[in-house]
Amino acid sequence: MDSGWRYRVASVAGVVVLTAVAVALVNNATIQSIATTIPILSRLPTDPPTGPEFTIELLVTIAVVVSVFLPLYKPRPRRILDAIALAQKRVLVAALVLATIGYFDYSYKLPRLTVVLVTPLLLVALPAWFVWIRKRPSSNGERTIVVGDNLRVIDEVASVVNGTLLRYLCPTSVITTIEQTEAIADGGTNPSGLERLGGLSRIEDVLVEYDIDTVVLAFEHADRAEFFGALDACYEYGVNAKVHRDHADSVLTASGGVGTLVDVEIEPWDIQDYILKRAFDIAFASAGLIALSPVIVGIVVAIKLEDGGSILYRQDRTAVFGETFSIYKFRSMIENAEDETGAKISDEDAGGVDPRVTAVGRVLRQTHLDEIPQLWSILRGDMSVVGPRPERPVLDSDIQTGVVDWQKRWFVKPGLTGPAQVNHVTGKEPGEKLRYDIEYVRDQSFSYNMKLVSRQVWSVIIDIIMVHRNH
Repeated sequence: MDSGWRYRVASVAGVVVLTAVAVALVNNATIQSIATTIPILSRLPTDPPTGPEFTIELLVTIAVVVSVFLPLYKPRPRRILDAIALAQKRVLVAALVLATIGYFDYSYKLPRLTVVLVTPLLLVALPAWFVWIRKRPSSNGERTIVVGDNLRVIDEVASVVNGTLLRYLCPTSVITTIEQTEAIADGGTNPSGLERLGGLSRIEDVLVEYDIDTVVLAFEHADRAEFFGALDACYEYGVNAKVHRDHADSVLTASGGVGTLVDVEIEPWDIQDYILKRAFDIAFASAGLIALSPVIVGIVVAIKLEDGGSILYRQDRTAVFGETFSIYKFRSMIENAEDETGAKISDEDAGGVDPRVTAVGRVLRQTHLDEIPQLWSILRGDMSVVGPRPERPVLDSDIQTGVVDWQKRWFVKPGLTGPAQVNHVTGKEPGEKLRYDIEYVRDQSFSYNMKLVSRQVWSVIIDIIMVHRNH
């Protein structure tokens, strides 16, 4: 892929053509007759439109699907699982939009049978198309760039790279400093004869423009924000990431790796485990929201009756690679509790009493029921059921100044629970919490997740029983 425009044109054209073919196919009278032999579809009328009506139906469907797929036209070449999941979500949204249009405006109404039949076709065809156009010709060999913040490390790494090494990226500030202290003729700004492509802010453009297969990270320290930013770009664009063995850590790299350069385990799960883990997340969160719906109603009423304030409280939390996302909790403190104190770890985490916590909030915290809204974050994919508990960005910054390697928790998706929570370790003990979280990063597996979930559910049940007895 020489440029992003080629991908954009191919993706839009594919959506248009495949949608048109699917609509034409399901409007065939024979196809509809066969479909209505299925009991669940037998009550739907077989009334495929013809002439101008069919043209309107076709154009409306194409317009809706093309519009809904707008976020997928940005080149993200090789994240196969993400491509499939995102495309299928967009198909379902398009089906909902088409059904809504038909409900409110009969002039552009698609027959119900058409919507029902075209949806499964697009659920297969469009994800397959987006996966296929992400495949690159292999005749050019593996294309590699070096990304780092230290020219000495970049030069060391570049000398051991196999394959087609194109150029390198490093901060402009590094080049400026070198130019002020060294002569360019001495090689200070030209590691291994490579040309610099620009600063770290260009990494996403470079990955697409040069169709990069592998990024070799050459950072002097693998716990800085720039390192995680580069790693996040590799994750988003499906590019392999490697590090020099001398600049790696066992938490970051694939086990059993050989050679000087070793793979960074951006996604340490096998595909089967990844799908199983995500399926469990969806099933657990869905079942939890349904089963706890009466409890949710009771909590809403209790919070309102106590002080009439807001039901939910929104917080930003740190996600994979230092990104942030929003979570919601049932409000357990007085309104605007942090206006004077700012963000801080609750005194309850250290076994004390936090005067900001309301009476209802104290019960919610003791029973962990204030965390119920986070099941929605799990459904959205921002969190998993099991993983390092996400901290607030401002608290993360404070902890990093006193706890070495704290950022290594960012290598897996944050979770509703994890080994630290199961062992009753809170943010008041960041060193101990980190030890448990790093253990999870190293040893994570689906069976390990199930053990942690079982222990956490049992712990919550015991806490609820104890609170009931005390009240």
